[in-house]
Formats: sequence, C-alpha cells, structure tokens
Amino acid sequence: MKIVVLAGGLSTERAVSLVTGTGICRSLRERGHRAILVDLFLGVEQVPEDPEALFDAEDGLCPDAKIESTAPDLEAVRRSRKDQSPQVFGPNVLELCRRADIVFLGLHGQDGEDGRVQAALELLGVPYTGSGYLASGVAMDKAVAKRVMVAEGIPTPKWGMLEYGPEDACRLARELPMPCVIKCTTGGSSLGVFLPEDRAELQDALMNVRQFGGEILWEERIYGRELTVAVLGDRALPAVETTPAGKDFDYAAKYQKGGAREVCPAPLTEAEAAAAGELALRAHKALGLQVYSRTDMILDKDGKLWCLEANSLPGMTPTSFVPQEAAAAGMSYAELCEEIVRLSLHIKRR
Repeated sequence: MKIVVLAGGLSTERAVSLVTGTGICRSLRERGHRAILVDLFLGVEQVPEDPEALFDAEDGLCPDAKIESTAPDLEAVRRSRKDQSPQVFGPNVLELCRRADIVFLGLHGQDGEDGRVQAALELLGVPYTGSGYLASGVAMDKAVAKRVMVAEGIPTPKWGMLEYGPEDACRLARELPMPCVIKCTTGGSSLGVFLPEDRAELQDALMNVRQFGGEILWEERIYGRELTVAVLGDRALPAVETTPAGKDFDYAAKYQKGGAREVCPAPLTEAEAAAAGELALRAHKALGLQVYSRTDMILDKDGKLWCLEANSLPGMTPTSFVPQEAAAAGMSYAELCEEIVRLSLHIKRR
C-alpha cells in the first residue's frame, strides 16, 4: 500500500513524534509497503512532477530523528518553514495524504491527538489510523476525559479546574489539598505535569505550568505502583510497570537511557493483571477510542487501581510502552504497525 506516516508537527512532543514516525515508516517499508514520512508542519517543499514517485523515495524520506533531554524549540521550527505560513498543514501535506491508501498518524500532543487532523482527513475522505476526531479530542482534554470517567464510574483521583492569575499563586498554594498534582489539560509526555512535595514547590508549579498553555487542573496525588496498559483491537495487552530512576517520571526520565526501569509484563498477580486490563478496556470504550490506546494507572497500597488518563495516539518509538507490551504478547514491532493499519482500514468513519 501507499502509506503516508504523518509525524512532527508543532506540539511539545514533536521530537517524540518524529522518532515514532521514523520507526513506523521503516517497519512498514520492511513489510513491503510504499511508506513515506511527512512532517505535518514542515511538509515537503520539493515534489516531483509525478508525486507518486515520492512513495518510492530512498528510506521513505525518514529524518535522522532522536529525542533530546529537553523539549524542542518550537519557535525555531516555525522559523525554519520557508513559506512562514501559520497553517497546521505544511506544503504538499494534504496533497500527498490524498494519494495514500491510508495515513498512519505518528503524531503526539495537540497536533494529532486533539482530533483536528483526524477531522480534516475525514472531510477529505482520507483513511487514517486510530481513533476518530471526537474521541481523540475528548481523550486529549484531561478535564473532559475526567468528566467522562467519573460519569462512567471509572475510578480516578479527585480533581478540579483552576482559574487564576500569577498574583493568586501564593494563595492557591496555601489552599489546595496536598499531596497533589498540577497539570495542564492538553499536555503529554509528562510535559506540563508537576508533582510538588511541599507548598513552596506547589507555588512554583502553579507559576511554571502556565507556560504550557491551555487550562490547568489539580489532581489528588495517589501513591503506588505506576502501570500502563495498552489496548489493541478488543483486547488488553500485558501491563508495564515503571519505576523512575530519579524522583519523578518526567520528560527526561521517559526518553533518556537509564531514566527509568520498565518491566513488562509487570510483576502482578493474576487478579491484578486481569483488573488492570479490564480498567484499560473500560477507559478505552468509555472515551470512544478505536484500534489502539494506552491507559496510565496507579495501583495503590490497598490494591485499588486508579485511572489517570488514556492516550489515543500513544508513543510508538521502538522502545515505547505499546511496542513493549505487544512484544510480550508475541508480536513484533513491524507486526504491530501492520495490525494497526489492518484494524484501522476496517473502520467505517462517519
């Protein structure tokens, strides 16, 4: 098949997305598909007279992508685009997507997970992987997802929205319950998430979280074992347990070697593993997600599971959680990518 792997974009998870997209593109090409990687924001400046020829480009137009210890400089990315257009879609992106049999969404963060890209592709009649635009938007917005989980009886930590100015941070730091988590509603890859240990750190978190944009919420902090469970099709995959090498599982810990210890399958009892899989499936279905997702949860000291959030386009770098879980279930990375394509092609978009 002709497959466009969309990656990059302008979200804070741009670097992760490019590594995800590169892995997906090369794996699909190894399986015999004519796959190319296209940067959502930068696009493809030079297109041959016959655009179809691009699907046979050497190495599928894959960049030399890697994840640094800090998030990318998005202003520098904006300046690097030749036409300096603010449009989400770069040069020739939509034209190439129209020529593909399917678009594999290797995007993360607001560019890709909030449903806008899915809506545009759907309006053009272009098949794409993963969940539809509405479910993607619901899952991406942590506040909306929380409301759905509460309505569906899915156990999730207590939470509330915060509306405040810089002058209110000191007062809020005295009033909010501790221990708590401060996060922006549309962040990902642990960006825009703060885990203050005391009220001084809480005040700093209330000031610093604003730089990530969007709305802000507080959440009761639940201590316990950090688990993540992927759903593929109609089944839950084996859970991963994560233990950060440092104090927190932040962006650097998530993507830098030695930043965290990950065990898959997680060392759980049969009952705990079944309960974690059931919770992931419940969250997946409640939010209307399709094909695949990944749900993050905490198993507390009393053996209760708490759902934190569900990801509609989870990381797909070769060492990400979903590929790890698929491997534990006997599926290679390339087989996983092809299965996502197969399942997505069976969806009849409305």
